[in-house]
Amino acid sequence: MFGSFERAVAGRYLRARRGERFVSVIAIFSLIGIALGVATLIIVMAVMNGFKSDLLNRFVGLNGDLSIYGPGQHLSEYDALAGIARRVPGVTAVIPSVDGQVLLSAGTFSGAGIVRGVSAEGLKTLHAISDSIVDGTLDNFRGDDAIAIGASLAAKTGLTVGGKLTLISPNGAATIMGTVPRVRAYRIVAIFDAGVNDYNSSYVFMPLQAAQVYFQMPHEVSQIQISTVDPVNVQPVTRAIANAVDNPGLRVLDWTQSNNAFLGAVQVEQNVMFLILTLIILVAAFNVISSLIMMVKDKTRDIAVLRTMGATRGAVMRIFLMCGASVGVTGTVAGTILGVVFCMNIERIRQFLQRITGTNLFNPEVYYLEHLPAKLVWGQVTEVILMALLLSLLATLYPSWRAARTDPVEALRHE
Repeated sequence: MFGSFERAVAGRYLRARRGERFVSVIAIFSLIGIALGVATLIIVMAVMNGFKSDLLNRFVGLNGDLSIYGPGQHLSEYDALAGIARRVPGVTAVIPSVDGQVLLSAGTFSGAGIVRGVSAEGLKTLHAISDSIVDGTLDNFRGDDAIAIGASLAAKTGLTVGGKLTLISPNGAATIMGTVPRVRAYRIVAIFDAGVNDYNSSYVFMPLQAAQVYFQMPHEVSQIQISTVDPVNVQPVTRAIANAVDNPGLRVLDWTQSNNAFLGAVQVEQNVMFLILTLIILVAAFNVISSLIMMVKDKTRDIAVLRTMGATRGAVMRIFLMCGASVGVTGTVAGTILGVVFCMNIERIRQFLQRITGTNLFNPEVYYLEHLPAKLVWGQVTEVILMALLLSLLATLYPSWRAARTDPVEALRHE
């Protein structure tokens, strides 16, 4: 497509000579602009993908892929329902649980918390908890006074394994003086670090029977959590369980239904960020246009000489197409390398910047997660590369066409 003569002339034009430095500087800034635009778009999309994937994995790992809820706050006959759910193909774990809000107290600390009562076997199937034990062991997660708490809550209260955490529930016993809150101290047998600040700072896991006694639900649970083989394609299992249960009073909701507002917001944010950051590449492409137009203006005499020597309009157009495309391709390649390398080392970079600035760049209390995630989706990276190359190529068409339309007679008449 491009001959050796055209490549040689284009390479000569890209190497600025004395008196042509300004055009070269504009081309360099255009290259830098495209590289920064591509790198920024890759980094932001990777962080958005990582944030979405990591957060959903944590939520699914902590709450199960789908849950069965009763018509009210309590679910009776949960053993029979759990047996029905276990027989559905694709189900890997069924965990009845009791949930309740309490006030947590230890020494001078007091704060709101959520108690989740599950069996010891059920807690071990929640790998987000069982695989992240940092102190103690789940082998002692039994009896009527054992609990497991998060690392952030342990740090706030100053408690370790063996310490006592007091739980206060407002739904206590009714007396002639009013409702008396239930107050009881529980022994910490394990401390976990689930990687989600909300769970690490406010969730308390308790054996199922102990939770039923504490919340006065002797034969009931709050929900039945169910894990599946493929959480991504959970909808067929959800429909199969709903058909197997065949009770209009029960609700069967999977994680896509429970987090549809969150998923929609993240998807909209991803699309908006993609469009906004594409404007950076578009601005850099306009710089390519301006630099090529100035180059064509400076090379008008050279173009006229080339035309009189026999160069066709197509050859002249291809020469300047190569000049502009070289800037676009080089900038895209440099930006891709920069973006991919940055994403692969983003957590190290964050920690380095935090040590330099002395500030917290990723507050887990705001962003839920305790690290900055980045997930490269190579399909998206390919889309960014193709879009940058396309914009760069389109930016070269008009200046190249103008160069090819140059009349050698008119150009040389004024020399």
